[in-house]
Amino acid sequence: MSIQENRKTVETMWAALSAMDWEGLEACLAPDVFYEDVPTEDPGAHGPKNVVKRLRIAFDHLSDHHHEIHHIACEGDVVFLDHTETWTFETGEKAVNKFATMHEMKGGKIAKWSDYWDVNGFVSQFPASFLEVMAKASESDFA
Repeated sequence: MSIQENRKTVETMWAALSAMDWEGLEACLAPDVFYEDVPTEDPGAHGPKNVVKRLRIAFDHLSDHHHEIHHIACEGDVVFLDHTETWTFETGEKAVNKFATMHEMKGGKIAKWSDYWDVNGFVSQFPASFLEVMAKASESDFA
């Protein structure tokens, strides 16, 4: 696929995530996709359905997700983003965090999604009720 097509797939996936359009997001993922939050001990998720399940563990407790791309760089089958996410929780609190994300593409779909971020800086903004919900989640919820 071309660099422009890879970029469009990534932009479409992030728009779907902000809209919490799970079918639209899943359509951007390769059958063997692997998603990981690099700075955490979390094992990540394999396959489109498990990636969506994993994301929904958090996103089902948000009333809004705003995504702003600051920079996007594409070379071959790699798309890199410098971006900010603003999470609005169902309880009204907001958490804002900058991410660096690398997407490796295969056949025009996202085959690897690696997020790099400041765990302590982001998590320290989460409401206690959300942290309690997250503590109940385990790998078996999305594997």
